[in-house]
Amino acid sequence: QVQLVESGGGLVQPGGSLTLSCAASGFTLDDYGIGWFRQAPGKQREGVACINSSEGGTYYAGSAMGRFTISRDNAKNTVYLQMNSLKPEDTAVYYCAAKKRGPVNTAFYCSGYGVARYDYRGQGIQVTVSS
Repeated sequence: QVQLVESGGGLVQPGGSLTLSCAASGFTLDDYGIGWFRQAPGKQREGVACINSSEGGTYYAGSAMGRFTISRDNAKNTVYLQMNSLKPEDTAVYYCAAKKRGPVNTAFYCSGYGVARYDYRGQGIQVTVSS
């Protein structure tokens, strides 16, 4: 069964850090570009950070740049999103998605519109930033 499962979410105070994990089962992530996306209540889905399958090229949304880091460990079939200096506006459901072909480190494929082109998507995990 093909699955992407996110973990590592939760409640954190402003300024704190969290690391999200996206673990794949039923397929290997080596050939897939991976994106992290989020959706807050009442807001549109948006891209956060994306990483290519091969050379590991990355793309960050403006809101994530300088604070978040996406990385992948193909041996563990897992992609990570390290989030630092979290703000209340980062509160959202975060989910990862996998795309088989082509780069994802572009403004389109790392956006709320581009995620529709991905092959697999996880269920999502809540991240709440609040004091």
